[in-house]
Amino acid sequence: MEPKIITYKPEFKQRFIDLNTAWLEEYFFVEQHDKDVCNNVEEVILKPGGEIFFCLLDDEVVGTVAMQKVNDEVVEMAKLAVDKKHQGKKLGNLLVETCIDFAKTHHYKTLMLVSSTKLDVALNLYRKYGFKETPLDETDYHRADIQMELYL
Repeated sequence: MEPKIITYKPEFKQRFIDLNTAWLEEYFFVEQHDKDVCNNVEEVILKPGGEIFFCLLDDEVVGTVAMQKVNDEVVEMAKLAVDKKHQGKKLGNLLVETCIDFAKTHHYKTLMLVSSTKLDVALNLYRKYGFKETPLDETDYHRADIQMELYL
C-alpha cells in the first residue's frame, strides 16, 4: 500500500472539496473564498498555470494540495488536506515534497503559503522543509494570520 501522487483529474474534484471542507469545519469555518476556489478549480488554479495533486492509497484519494501561480516568480501552496483517518502516515510530507518539486521544475523562485498559528502540526511540517515566517500580505482568508516562504 504505497502512496501514489497524481495530478488533477476532474473525477476527483469533489474529493478535493470534501477533504478541504472537513478540515476547515474542524478548525474554522468554510469561507466564501474557499467555496469560490473549490467550485472553480479549473479557472482559479489550473488555467493560470497551477496544479492540484492527489495522494492515493489503493486508488482512494486520501490527500490533496493545490499549487496556485501568484506570478512568474512565486507560486502558492494551498488547500493541503489529508483524510483524518490517514493522518500520521507522512502523507502531508509527500504532498509538500511534491509541491517543492513542482516549484523547482517550473523555475519559481519562491514557494509561499498562508496559514493559521492555530495549526501547530501544519506549521511544524512547513518549518521542517525550510519555510520561514514572512510578513503577512493581504489575503482573502479571515483565518490566515501567518505567511511562510521557501526560497528555492
